[in-house]
Amino acid sequence: MSERQLFIRACWREEVERTPVWLMRQAGRYMRAYQRIRERHSFLEMCKNPRIAAEVTLQPVERLGVDAAILFSDILVLVEAMGMRLEFHEGLGPRLSEPVRTPEGVHRLRVPDAERDLHYVMEAIKLARKKLRGRVPLIGFSGAPFTLASYVIEGRSSRSFRFTKEMMFSQPEAFCALMEKLTTAVIDYVNAQVDAGVQALQIFDSWAGCLAPQDYEQYVLPHMRRLFSEIEARGEVPVIHFANQAGTFLDKVRLAGGDVIGVDWRIPLDEAWRRVGYEVGIQGNLDPLALFAPLHEIERRVRDVLDRAASRPGHIFNLGHGVHKDTPEEKVVALVKMVKRLSAR
Repeated sequence: MSERQLFIRACWREEVERTPVWLMRQAGRYMRAYQRIRERHSFLEMCKNPRIAAEVTLQPVERLGVDAAILFSDILVLVEAMGMRLEFHEGLGPRLSEPVRTPEGVHRLRVPDAERDLHYVMEAIKLARKKLRGRVPLIGFSGAPFTLASYVIEGRSSRSFRFTKEMMFSQPEAFCALMEKLTTAVIDYVNAQVDAGVQALQIFDSWAGCLAPQDYEQYVLPHMRRLFSEIEARGEVPVIHFANQAGTFLDKVRLAGGDVIGVDWRIPLDEAWRRVGYEVGIQGNLDPLALFAPLHEIERRVRDVLDRAASRPGHIFNLGHGVHKDTPEEKVVALVKMVKRLSAR
């Protein structure tokens, strides 16, 4: 069987010779090769330079031996293209100028032309595909509308999402208009990525878990259903839907769409798969901080995830969220080897 096709075949729930593995944030600060580039360039420079973005995209493929590459970029470059000034501050994370909290602010945001305004992303995709030479598939991605909305409204990362929920509850029409505009932008963006050459997509709803189930259903679900229905390559390019901390409403996440449902570590994988149904694949779900444990403990936990998947077609091994920046690189290398060895059919 073709190693190159392993990840894609698992997305479509076909029989595979072992469980494919890739990791969210697999191209990042824990890697020494990444750090050497980061010493010379700012984070946004790396995202906007196609040559550098493609190089960083390939680093985990070469160092870890993962079964898929994911494009090196950031979910907020789309928001910047909509007219907000984006800055990253070391140790503080992203900052967006003039948070949008009124109907007037929503109106000022524009839906970008993804191929023109985010041309550097498309160029990085083409270059990465060329450099990969078919070894593994390339995953493209976008933030989900709600996660992007939370950044647009808060202006930064948040723990409480106070302004996001205040706008949602107090100005529902303005919040809905923002979600509609963001959904249109995400649809255009991911469709452009597919046209540029990505072979799979992941939609990151990193902050969906801050919502009550009924609020997700009312304020988010309709937009997510529209998003998944308007991906032009649906049925040809698999789409992974990752909603972080959404264990209390996985049924609604499943209703939103996706060929594979990504789950975090806060719910056992077998329970999550049972709840979303076996007619979709599942991705996950080792606790990222387990990689700070001794190797024998990491192996025990890897076995547990694999046992819960029970060799059922459609499982893709991943962490329950991204690789922590302080993770020892050697532990990540060991993890990938473990998954390959322990999941061999």
